[in-house]
Amino acid sequence: MDVIVVGLGAMGSAAIHQLARRGAEVLGIDRHSPPHAFGSSHGETRITRRLTLEGAEYAPLAVRSHEWWRRIEAETGTSVLTECGVLNLADHAADPRAFAVHARAAAACGIAYELLDAAALRDRFPQFRVEDTRVGLLEPGGGFVRPEDAIRAQLELAERYGARLHRGERVLAVEPAATGVTVRTDAGTYTADQVVLCAGAWLAGLLDDPGLARLFGVYRQVLHWFGVEGSGQDFSPGRFPTFIWQGVSRADEYFYGFPSIDGATIKVATGQLERRTPDPDRLDRTVAADEAARFHHTMIGGRLPGVSARAARSQVCMYTVTPDEAFVIDRLPGSERVLVASPCSGHGFKHSAAIGEALAELATEGATTLDLTPFAFDRFTR
Repeated sequence: MDVIVVGLGAMGSAAIHQLARRGAEVLGIDRHSPPHAFGSSHGETRITRRLTLEGAEYAPLAVRSHEWWRRIEAETGTSVLTECGVLNLADHAADPRAFAVHARAAAACGIAYELLDAAALRDRFPQFRVEDTRVGLLEPGGGFVRPEDAIRAQLELAERYGARLHRGERVLAVEPAATGVTVRTDAGTYTADQVVLCAGAWLAGLLDDPGLARLFGVYRQVLHWFGVEGSGQDFSPGRFPTFIWQGVSRADEYFYGFPSIDGATIKVATGQLERRTPDPDRLDRTVAADEAARFHHTMIGGRLPGVSARAARSQVCMYTVTPDEAFVIDRLPGSERVLVASPCSGHGFKHSAAIGEALAELATEGATTLDLTPFAFDRFTR
C-alpha cells in the first residue's frame, strides 16, 4: 500500500481525495463515520476568505482551495462554496492598522476588496448597528463553505478514484520503521510506505514524543443558532455577508457569524483558548441555556438588533491549536515516512482543499508547489 490517511475530516478527506486522484493505493481510517459531529469539521458552515486575519502566507492556500471547491462541485453536483462576501468589522480608533495584513495579501494575490466607513456600513448592511469609529473590510469573493458537504464530496471522489475507507475504526498506534509504517487499530494491522496523520484533536495521542504532543492543545468551542425576526430575508446570503466583529469589549474579543441558510436562524460563535480540554473523548458536549443567553448578551445584543435572544439550538465542537495558532504541515521529526497535517488551529477548513493537494504532492513526488515552510515543526525549536 502506498499511503494510509488517519482521520478523514477537513484535512484527511482532502488528502485522500488528492492521493486517490493521483492513482495512489490509499486507505483512509476514521474512528467515526465522516462527516460527523464529534470533531472539528461540522456545524453547517465555515468561513472562507482569501484575505486572512492570520497572515499573508495563508492567502495562496485559500485561493487554491476556492479553485478546488468549484472543481469538486462540478464533479459531484454538491454545493460546497457560497460567495456571499466576508465582512471584517474593526474599531478604527482602537486599531487604525487593523486591515494592514489584508492589504498585503490583496496586493500579493490580486484579491478584490472594499473598505467601508461607518456610514457606508449602515447603508449597505443595516442589519448591523455600528458605532461611528467602526470600519469594515469587505471581500466580495469570500463567504462560507459547507463542511459536511465538502467532506462527503471529497470522500465520494476518493472512493470513485479507488481509495478504501474504513469508518468506525479506532487507530491505536502508528509505528514508523525504515521500510514502511505500521498502523494498528482496534480492528486490524496495516502497513504502507507512508502515513498522513490528520487526526485533529486525537493527534497528540498518536505521538510518542511528549514534547511534540504538548504542542497540540484541544479547546471546547460552542456554536449557537439564534432566531431572526420576520421572514429572515434580511439575513439571506444575497443580503447579508459572513462576518467577523473584532474588538467587542476588548481588542482580542470577537465573534463571527453567517447568513441564514434556513431562513429562520443565523449561526454565530466565538473562539476560546483559555480552558484546555485534557481528553477529547471526554469533551463536555452539553450547552446550558444560560451559556447561550450570556453569549447573546455579551456579543449580539445591541449589534444585531434583528437577531432574537432565543437560541434555537447550540452545538459543541473542538479546536486543536498550536502555541502560535498556526498549522503544522510537515514530516514528523525523526520519521520521514509520517506526514502530519494537523491541527486547523480554528481557521483551517478554508485552506484544507489546497493542503490536501500539497500533502498528496509531498507523498507522491517528495515536494509541493505551495510554500509550507511557515508550518514546519522546527519553528518551535528555532
